[in-house]
Amino acid sequence: MATQTGKKYKNALTKVDRNKKYTIAEGFKLLKETTEIVKTKYDQTVDVAINLGIDPKHADQMVRGAVVLPHGTGKSMRVAVFAKGEKQGEATAAGADVVGEADLAKKIEEGFMEFDTVIATPDMMGVVGRLGKVLGPRGLMPNPKTGTVTMDLAKAIKESKGGKIEFRAEKAGIVHAPVGKSSFAPEKLAENFNTLIDLVMKMKPATAKGVYLKGVTVSATHGPGIKLDTQEINARHK
Repeated sequence: MATQTGKKYKNALTKVDRNKKYTIAEGFKLLKETTEIVKTKYDQTVDVAINLGIDPKHADQMVRGAVVLPHGTGKSMRVAVFAKGEKQGEATAAGADVVGEADLAKKIEEGFMEFDTVIATPDMMGVVGRLGKVLGPRGLMPNPKTGTVTMDLAKAIKESKGGKIEFRAEKAGIVHAPVGKSSFAPEKLAENFNTLIDLVMKMKPATAKGVYLKGVTVSATHGPGIKLDTQEINARHK
């Protein structure tokens, strides 16, 4: 594995012009080249950091949502569902990995965390709400805004398994999100990124002043950050 002080990382870094902002196509092509240098035994995750001119401390400036990436995330998503009665059968039939109600809540309280997404029917939020301290910090709390509190379990499970990601701006106004794996073709990574950034741009809060899209950086788990040209993105959203 390459570390940030490792020889492979330094070699990859020489490929990146720190003073340049790359087009989307150039950026993901370059990312592919750097991951060929910084090879690991596993398929690295490709993440983007989107720096927004917002103040998330104000509720009316929070940017939060979910989007289905056209080429998926490259990760096999494990889905936990809170439901009761017939809805449990519906969830199981749709491919949920674990289904339950109070029994599942108890398992989670005791340390069970073998899932990547949590979906709940609205009538189960009383039970799920008690898990806020466990699920909240991990970004796993079901939310109607991201489609994870719903009666349409089949649709929610299908989307989660098919490449749906959730995102929200952190305190500094930065959105971090995965857009695929280093094994993906640059074109597929770019299409996934465009799907995400198009939604983020549409979600600009009316109360946000000044420059909305301040910067975008893309990187693989063990690769250097590559800055993308925000002018290219802004031009598409005028």
